[in-house]
Amino acid sequence: MSFVAWGRDLAGRDQVEDGRWIAAPRRDRPVEAPLPVCPAGVSHILQSSNDNWLCDPEPGPASELDCLRHVLAPALLRAAEARGREVGIGADQALIRSGVINEDAYLQTLSSHTGLAIETCAEESRADCPLPDRHLPGAAEHGLLPLRRDGKLIWAVAPRGFAARRLCRLTAAYPSLCDRVRLTSTRDLNQFLLRQTGDVLGQSAANALGRRFPALSAAPVADGAPGGLRTMRRPAQTGALAVMMVLTPTFALDILSDALAIWFLAFISLRLAASLRPPRPAVRLPRVPDGRLPTYTVIAALYREAASVAPLMQAIGALDYPREKLDVIIVIELDDLETRAALARLGPMPQVQVLLASAEGPRTKPKALNCALPFARGSFTAVFDAEDRPDPGQLRAALDAFRIQGTDVACAQASLCIENQSDSWLSRMFAAEYAGQFDVFLPGLASFGVPLPLGGSSNHFRGIR
Repeated sequence: MSFVAWGRDLAGRDQVEDGRWIAAPRRDRPVEAPLPVCPAGVSHILQSSNDNWLCDPEPGPASELDCLRHVLAPALLRAAEARGREVGIGADQALIRSGVINEDAYLQTLSSHTGLAIETCAEESRADCPLPDRHLPGAAEHGLLPLRRDGKLIWAVAPRGFAARRLCRLTAAYPSLCDRVRLTSTRDLNQFLLRQTGDVLGQSAANALGRRFPALSAAPVADGAPGGLRTMRRPAQTGALAVMMVLTPTFALDILSDALAIWFLAFISLRLAASLRPPRPAVRLPRVPDGRLPTYTVIAALYREAASVAPLMQAIGALDYPREKLDVIIVIELDDLETRAALARLGPMPQVQVLLASAEGPRTKPKALNCALPFARGSFTAVFDAEDRPDPGQLRAALDAFRIQGTDVACAQASLCIENQSDSWLSRMFAAEYAGQFDVFLPGLASFGVPLPLGGSSNHFRGIR
């Protein structure tokens, strides 16, 4: 498994240093209007429920399992508690992620034990949530949503990490919290956000790049909008070339031929230089313990890929990464009933979220991936295609690449290989082209420190939310 990496760090996220993950400094942000204030003690749930908060395990016994003492076998509960200590999460999450109990069933027992009511978010409207649109992705990230009920502010919490353990202790010490805190599942929370703010999230997924960085977007620019001058240059350049072809056709053709020849020779020279660059020596790093690994988000955008769903999910399930720290998001289109049915036939997958892409904007893979980003919880994000069969060690290899390159690296590209090279002459040529591109040219290009052409799949990003 080989990787090439480049780019500056895109955001202040968790970093790695000598095999230990440390919190990155946060960038300064402009002052905004104050957000709703959590009741005493609940603000700590935000820290515990964030999958990427790399703190010491919550001390004390696993009180989040008290509600299951008469439901599950003691040996199973002890195993869940041990697994939680090993991975660095709550024992309840170990049970849920392993499929022993689903999240809804656990929340029902936790509700009976603590007195916290269940909030399904089914009847709430957008007006019931005081968060502005720009902060709604944070609700999905942290599993914490403020709602107004009968003139009072309540907090719906989707327990993650050690949040259930802290909730058990807080409700025992402060019973009045039951009036202001409710339990909700990650699915219900995400469904509320999609139902009430789907248009906002869809517009952001389709148009945010063009609004923020018009020079980097191929989308049409409205008259008077920033970047409008860029769209005027193309007709002007085309018109100038047409005038030259009419007035001095021979001279214009000579100039055009010379320019194209110089460009072609420069590109060939770059490929030769990168291909002849000696490979970097392989660096082997010690294996990072499961408890020190960050949450890793894996996103796959599928459209009419029913036949590829089962092999893809099998390959993702075989990744050498603790499933408790895998956040898998499958994005499908609204009218893709076949792929949706294929996913349903696979049965419950606790670590997998299935999201429906917004109908806003073009039906493209980039927009579908953007639709998934507000719901991604990982410090690192990988993008796979339906046909991908990632090597089991790919996520750990990507983390090692980030560790070796340092915190300035924002993206790592895995080497892509063709499996069916023995099928035909064309497939063998295709495999040879991929081998030259990903195993020879890109590593040499990366050694020059210049931007890389990404393959569009098996890309790994650091902190892109």
